[in-house]
This record gives sequence, C-alpha cells and structure tokens, in this order.
Amino acid sequence: MSRPVGRAAALAVLAVGLAAQAWATGNVRRLVAADATTVTLETRSVSVVFGKVADGRRWGILHLGARQADAADAAALTSVRTALKYKATLGVPEPSAYSVFGSSAFKEINRYGGLAVRHADGTLSTELVLRQTAFVADVPGAEHLVFNYCDEAYPFEVTQHFRALADVDVIETWVELTNREPSAVRLLRMDSFAIDLPRLSDTYHVHHLTGQWASEAQLVESELRRGETRAIGSRSGIRDAWEGVPGVMVSFGDRANERQGAVFGGVLCWSGIWAISARRAPDDSLALRAGYDLAFGEYVLDSGRTVELPKFAFSYSAAGKGGLSRNFHDWARRWQMPDGQKMRPIQLNSWEGAYFTFTEKSLHGMMDGVAALGGEMFVLDDGWFGVGDYARNEKDNVTVGLGDWVVNPEKLPQGLAALAGEAKRRGLDFGLWVEPEMACVKSRLYESHPDWVLRERNRPLRTGRGNAQVVLDLVNPAVRTNLLGQLNALVAEAGGLAYFKWDANANLLNVGCPSLDAAHQGNFPFDYVKGLYELLGELREQNPGLAIQACASGGGRADYGFLRYADEFWGSDDTDARERVFIQWGESHFFPAQAIAAHVTKVPYGDLARRTPLKYRFDVAMSCRLGFELEPRDLTADETAFARACVADYKRLRPTIQQGDLYRLVSPYGHSYAALMHAGKSREQAVVFVYGLSRGNWSDYPPPLVLEGLDPARRYAIEEINLPSGRAVHSDAVGKMVSGAALMSQGVPFFLTGDYDSLVLVLQAR
Repeated sequence: MSRPVGRAAALAVLAVGLAAQAWATGNVRRLVAADATTVTLETRSVSVVFGKVADGRRWGILHLGARQADAADAAALTSVRTALKYKATLGVPEPSAYSVFGSSAFKEINRYGGLAVRHADGTLSTELVLRQTAFVADVPGAEHLVFNYCDEAYPFEVTQHFRALADVDVIETWVELTNREPSAVRLLRMDSFAIDLPRLSDTYHVHHLTGQWASEAQLVESELRRGETRAIGSRSGIRDAWEGVPGVMVSFGDRANERQGAVFGGVLCWSGIWAISARRAPDDSLALRAGYDLAFGEYVLDSGRTVELPKFAFSYSAAGKGGLSRNFHDWARRWQMPDGQKMRPIQLNSWEGAYFTFTEKSLHGMMDGVAALGGEMFVLDDGWFGVGDYARNEKDNVTVGLGDWVVNPEKLPQGLAALAGEAKRRGLDFGLWVEPEMACVKSRLYESHPDWVLRERNRPLRTGRGNAQVVLDLVNPAVRTNLLGQLNALVAEAGGLAYFKWDANANLLNVGCPSLDAAHQGNFPFDYVKGLYELLGELREQNPGLAIQACASGGGRADYGFLRYADEFWGSDDTDARERVFIQWGESHFFPAQAIAAHVTKVPYGDLARRTPLKYRFDVAMSCRLGFELEPRDLTADETAFARACVADYKRLRPTIQQGDLYRLVSPYGHSYAALMHAGKSREQAVVFVYGLSRGNWSDYPPPLVLEGLDPARRYAIEEINLPSGRAVHSDAVGKMVSGAALMSQGVPFFLTGDYDSLVLVLQAR
C-alpha cells in the first residue's frame, strides 16, 4: 500500500534533491558533509562504518561488527581487490549499503541487487547517485542516519534509514521508494535489506528456523557454500512463520555456538510473503538480502507515490548465538513490542478443555478452577459467536459463522457482559478468540458482501478449512472499517475486554483482489499486510488497555511485524511438552520468553500417545508465558495443590523469566536432555530449567551444569521448586550457598531419572 507524495513536501524535496520526509519536515539534526568519506553508526558494542564507493556516488559498508574507535581504521583495512585483474567477470561485488540491480563500480552490471525497477519507459537498470546524508532527529536514545539517492537518469528516489538503538545493541533499517516519473514503475525486487559486505572470512554458517504446523521453529544450521542460497522464506501470505520464522543468524568463520563466535543476525518485521537469501561470492565476500518476496507478481508504484518497505532489525555479537539472542530480546521488550516491559498474565484458554461444547455454567466452572489455581485471565476460545443458522457449534464445527462477530444467544443467553462480569467477580480478566481476517461462505457478512473476499476473476472461489472458509480483502478500506466496528463493539459489550486471541487459519487461498484494478493485482499480497497493520493499529489506539495474541493455526504468526501490535504469540498448536522443548528452544533464538505463550495441557496431546508428568508440563511451560489449556476440574486434589504451588512460584519468578537474560545451556539437539536459564538483569536471581528427553537410566550421566549470567562475587542460595509431595531433590547442591564464580566454572551437579524427568532450580543472591 503506497502513499501519495504531498505537494509541499515534494517541492521541498525537489528543491534540495532529497526524498526523505525527515528533511521535508525540517527535523534534520546534522547534514554530513558532501566530501566526507566515512560515516559511523554505533551502539554500545556494535559499529557500522560506511564508506564512499563508486567514486563517491554511493555508500558501502566497510565494517559491520564489534565497535571500533576510529572509522579510518575500517577504511584502511577494507579491500575489494582480488588476485585477478578482471574481477568483474567473477561477479565480485563492491561493498554496498543498499545494492540495486544495475548500479556497479565495474563495467559489468550488478545482477544481484535487492532492488530492481522497470522504469516507465521500460528500462530495467537503476543507477543510484547519492544526494544527501544526514542524521535526523528521532526518539530519545536513537541515532538515526538517512541516505537519500536518486537515479541519475530518472526521477526515482531511494531513501534508506538506519536507526541505531544504543541501549540494546540493535540497528533498525528500512527503505522508502518514491516514484516521480510521469508514469508508473514496476518493482521486480523490493528487499528491505540488501547489503554487500567486504571479505570477512573464508567460511560462513547460516542458522535459521524451519518447520510446519505443530512442528514450528526447528533449528537448522549449515555451512554457506559459494553461490546464491535462498536461506528461508514463506509464500503462504498469512501463516508466514510456519515454514520458517523471518529471521536469520550468520556466523563468520567457525560455526558459532551459544557462547562463542562472531555472529550477525537480523529479523524481518513482516507478516506476509518474505524471503531471506545470502550470496557468497567467488572471493568469499558476502551479500545478504531480506524482504518482501514478489512471488505473486510485480508491484506497481504509481507516479507521485511512495512505498515504505518492511523494517529489518539487525545486530552483531562476538559472544555467539546466545549474545545475539539477548540483543533481540532486549530490543523487542524496549523498542518493538507494545508494553514489552509489562508482566504477562497467567491465563486459562478454554479450547482444549471445552472445544465447541460449553454452556455458561461450564464456563463459570472453568473460571472457578483457574481462579483457585491462582490464574489471572480467562479466555473463551472458538464457538461463542453466530446466530441461528449461522451459529458456531459442535455440530457445524468450523463451517459457519466466521465474519459474524456477535454472541450466540443459545449458548450464552446472558451475553458477553455477564460472562465478563463473572470473570471479574473471580478476580480474572476476560478475553475472546476471534478470526477477523477470515469469513465462512455461510455467514451474514459473506452473503451481504461477496465482493469483500479475495477471489480470482473468471475462476471458481477456492475455499479452505471445512471447504467453507475464505479470506477477507483487507486492502479494501470498507472491509477494515466493518471489522474495526465489530471488534470495538465486542470490547464495549464486554465492558472492556482485556484480550483478543487473534487467529488466522488460512493462507492466501485466492490470488485476486476485487478492490484493485487489473494493473495492480500484483500489489495485493503486500497491500494486504499493510491493511492488516492499519486495522491492528487503529484497534489498539482506540482500545489502549487491550492485549492481543498473534495466532495462526499455532505459531504461524511468530514475526515481529505482527508483534508490533501484539503482546505475544501462540507458540504452537502442538502442546505436547516434549515437542514444546524443541519448539520453544527454536523460538527463543529471536523472541523473549514473555512473547511465547506456553500452556499446561491434558495428556495425551492430540494424536500422540505420549503421557508426560504434570511436573514436566509445568516445567516446560514456566520457561515462557505460563498458561493453561485444560479443564481444571479434571485435576485430582493432589494435582490441584501441585498446580497451585507452581503458579505461586511462577508469579514470584515472573520478572526474572519474562524480563531477564536467557542463556541456552544444553541443546536438545544431540543430547538426551536440554537446559536453559533466565538471569535477572540485577543478577540477584536466576531460574534454571532442565528437561529430560528420551534417555537411558544406566548409561547417561550428565556432567555438572555450568551456569552463566551470574555475579561471580555474590553467593547464591540454591532452591528446587515444582517438586511433587515426597519427591527427592535432583541435586545435592540444593539448600547450599555457592558463589557465582563457582557456579559458572565448576557447575551444578544434578541427575535425571527416566524419560521426561525435569527440574527447576532457583538461585537467589544473599
């Protein structure tokens, strides 16, 4: 979704040869002299040094890594020479801060640019020339650098932003494209991040996450070979994180581990079609690309309009993948997520405890149960909406009602206000499941507005989930207005909802958009996401106290684009505790604990025959945002007492788990157990989790667990929690006082008995 260029802004921009709105609105803090050969952007620990390339026509990246005191050092130590005279024939790029198809310092055209434009006259190449460089005024604590370029032959402009956030060691970058040509241009590539680095190493390794439904966020690590590699991507259009979370880590030299190695990483803040790729050139220089994937067709940018590409946030760590993850976690809490430093409540979601079969009385009983356990929120999942023939219930399952966000009076005769009041009377906040982006063909909304759904001209309408579900056209402002009105009405009817579980159980089923003309059909996957963000932004702005969970058939919306508007995401529809060890391990590479919703559920889960102990299920869920997905009244008296104690402990440890530093100690990949810990920022408290997997009792003896993130000069009391009555402790160190130095060198001895044994240790400085 592009925006028009205002006349006043356009005149100001044209007068000084600038495209960025920052200059047009007068918040330039400092222009960089035209004859400057380097410019540096820094956080506490990271430096990006830009240097002039192509005879001063563009900025290239001379250094991206540990902070350097002098930019001249980076310039002196950067070389793009090879042993061969005619290096252009090898496809060796020069350093570039934003590589485009066409611009090159060599005689041969740059074929690997992250931006490719078909200009109004049909020309395919773009040759950018630097117009201005400036530091602009921004939010406190940020250093915002802007580069403005224009094609030397066409009035097509590129404005690139880099915003350094010193307190979290993360740099955000995004790009604005402005078309001042007399007719539309067509974007054939439109990456947010397209850098060409100088030669840093002769070996690189890529670390990313892949998966599928109920098996999200599986860790993949491999050596990056010479040539171009599509590391990961998604073309589903909606459930964008099923196949892989839109983030990547690249280690320079030997493969980085949790504690050691030079590693770069970034996350694309986007909820639609995306791709991340890398190219290791013949001389071992590295090019990285991340952004919107134009798999559905070229994007048409009309004359006089600007499009802003998704943000890419990146960082660097010399302390391995663990250090990089902690940078992302701090950034997410401080800068990206709404209320990121607020504690997330313990909730009971009704789905696995009730599914579609419930009454007001049974829901009151579930509320009683979670309140007795110490829970703080009750969320009513699917099955509460639709009227008459459009009512959602156990008989019709998922085939009716989506789009009609009104209470089913047969199921809830007292209405939402009464149900929310019952929750409040028990000390609980109240939330609802919704699926606003979709509708059923059997719904009042669809029957009244069949033109409001995505569909292809001259082809039958494709339907998903129960052969009944379609995707609404969020490019259409009328659709967004209708949905916003329905959602606001639910908030008002409930007397102020606390929470929406925002689900999405379909991909882009039909590659056609009724609200766009034939020439702009390729725009719709991009503009759909922009429309979604507009809807989410207005919903939160009009309901400041509302929290949102991102759910898309499980972890399909684990991305920082949606998390700009949501407080958390559902980790996976797979709630089996053993499976969740791997899923949450992967998700923790990019997301902090309070962003990952993890619930204690009944056993066995789904089609699995596995029965894990209640303790194990609690131990796994407590490492993230704890919740429940069961009928509390099904618990025995002993289980209820145990669960109540676990909840009480989680509440006192919640600040450390949700806001502390994460250390992944032992990977579940290649080991018979996994271990991680959260250390509070003040180093006064830490919580250690150890999860047994499938293991042999008489042949598997784990070594002492070496901890991290403690104060070596302080002494810590060691406590074990989540122990069922009569169960012996898992470590002889429990009950003792030990120095942080010893815990981080000698380690904590422990043992595990049998499959799915687990332990949780609390370390408290005295």
